[in-house]
Amino acid sequence: MCGIAGFYLPPDGHPHVDNLRSMTHAMEHRGPDGRGFLHEPPVFLTHVRLSILDVSEAGNQPMEDHSGRYSIVYNGEIYNYRELRKELGGTFQTGTDTEVILAAYAAWGKECLARFNGMFAFAIWDRQEKKLVLARDRMGIKPLYYHHKGNSFAFASEIRTLLQLPWVPRKIDKSGLTNFLCYQTVYGEQTILQGINMLGPGCCIEISTAGMDLQPFWSVFECATDEAAHMDPGAVRTKIRDLMGRAVARRLVSDVPLGAFLSGGIDSTAIVALMAQATDQPVDTFSVSFQEKAFDESQYAELVSKKYNTRHHPILLKPEQLLSELPEALLAMDHPTGDGVNSYIVSKYTRAAGIKVALSGLGGDELFAGYPIFNQLPAIQNRKLLWKLPFPARRFLGKSYAGISNSREAQKASEILRLPSPAMEGIYKVFRTIYPPRMAYEMVGTTWKNSVSELLAKESKHIQHLPELSKISIAEIATYTQNLLLRDTDQFSMAHALEVRVPFFDHNVVKFVLGVPDHLKKPSYPKQLLVESLGDLIPPEVVHRPKMGFVFPWAQWMRGELKPFCEHRIQRLSQRGIVDSATLKSVWEEFQAGKKPWLWTHIWLPVVLDEWMENNGISE
Repeated sequence: MCGIAGFYLPPDGHPHVDNLRSMTHAMEHRGPDGRGFLHEPPVFLTHVRLSILDVSEAGNQPMEDHSGRYSIVYNGEIYNYRELRKELGGTFQTGTDTEVILAAYAAWGKECLARFNGMFAFAIWDRQEKKLVLARDRMGIKPLYYHHKGNSFAFASEIRTLLQLPWVPRKIDKSGLTNFLCYQTVYGEQTILQGINMLGPGCCIEISTAGMDLQPFWSVFECATDEAAHMDPGAVRTKIRDLMGRAVARRLVSDVPLGAFLSGGIDSTAIVALMAQATDQPVDTFSVSFQEKAFDESQYAELVSKKYNTRHHPILLKPEQLLSELPEALLAMDHPTGDGVNSYIVSKYTRAAGIKVALSGLGGDELFAGYPIFNQLPAIQNRKLLWKLPFPARRFLGKSYAGISNSREAQKASEILRLPSPAMEGIYKVFRTIYPPRMAYEMVGTTWKNSVSELLAKESKHIQHLPELSKISIAEIATYTQNLLLRDTDQFSMAHALEVRVPFFDHNVVKFVLGVPDHLKKPSYPKQLLVESLGDLIPPEVVHRPKMGFVFPWAQWMRGELKPFCEHRIQRLSQRGIVDSATLKSVWEEFQAGKKPWLWTHIWLPVVLDEWMENNGISE
């Protein structure tokens, strides 16, 4: 796990070495173990290293292949690199997966991407063809941002690194801002800044004198197999256990200390249980505990720790401690987000304990129908009498309902009633909204296209044949998970130079589980198919416990200890001219008075936006 950056710039008489060094400095937190540069106009590459495999200097980057034709900067892990090395044959000079990527690209070209099992973002410079090739892993676990204008192209693991280049603009994109207020992040390839995009999951880019060519090599919308549809229930469960066991075992490859996040929920328990089966060494586990019993899950984490004999590290988090660390957590934010402080805290203490790699249970809810939306969305779609009503009648009901109550639930019900059909791309977008879309684009003062609806409508033809629950899984993965949860996991863990691996998002697991019929997956208790697949590995106390999640009493703090902090940033944002100040101040005052429908998230989004803009020198 590392940080990569660079640019392709036609010769202009300037050496650009200082620009390259500025990019390196901006991402040093991602790789404290080494740094390297390549300035070979028109290409300039830089790398900071978090050494995981072959920690010797032989693994430093940029790395060149034995022929001298290719050079690479790379961030991530290829878990099957040992198998690929055997298949490729020949002599290798290091024990790294980096060298295997170079050899695979030299042998198979871009076809090598289909052979990789892992999380990755890399750039390869081909001296012979004068071509720069970039690629990102199938599930979008590792980020890769880029700026392209005219003949220039720049890329980096983080936005703040791109902002070190004087030709990259520092201006808010109004469409991106509207999406952020609606969804607490920006979906798709767009970001909140003009001219900065994110390379899509499972995509690669070629840069040459001919321009930029972007090509997908894998898509979560098209990956599902029908294998499970032809298997009996017992065989499906056996297959899932086998796939998950292999996914976890692959992610134990490391030459440095390795641990796991353990909340005591089903997903993290599954990962720890499979880790314990795959290794004869005790696993280091980490969890956050609270003095407030309403938020504390430590008893379940301790139960799992005892069952699997882990070296457990509970992190007792007191409110004053979290509040004191909040400015540092926000400073670590590379792209504004409504979430992620929890990831910052647990990553900080995990890294402080000497752990460089941690496994996470992220992805279990998405694949095994763990969120409420998996019950709620089909229930709405199946209200046949409702959808038989003429559209004008439903629209009238929606407007009337909104006038009766201003609760958040009533607002969302009103939006659903005003949809033209029960198509998922319409209903799904309502579930994930924070600010209502109409309010968001009025606050920003722009016309706006809903990125969630556009994406799901565009890809609907690829998922029409899939089970209904799998369609929701794909919607969750392609929007909320990839653009919020995975991005937050990367930016807040790498702020402490901690690599986080996510076995549930092994592409072999994903493509099989997405093909499982609904009657096998629809749970009578949380994530029943996963629990039954793993048998007695998950204690019943964990399975049937109340689902709590990692939550803090934000609303209470924002009306108390955090009020001055938030109020200052609300006032500062209202003066920036990017949102309607009267509306923003009204929301703040009504939230303080406890009026509906305002929740802490409605306040937190503008607060973190302003702080992010201030930290990154973005004025408008």
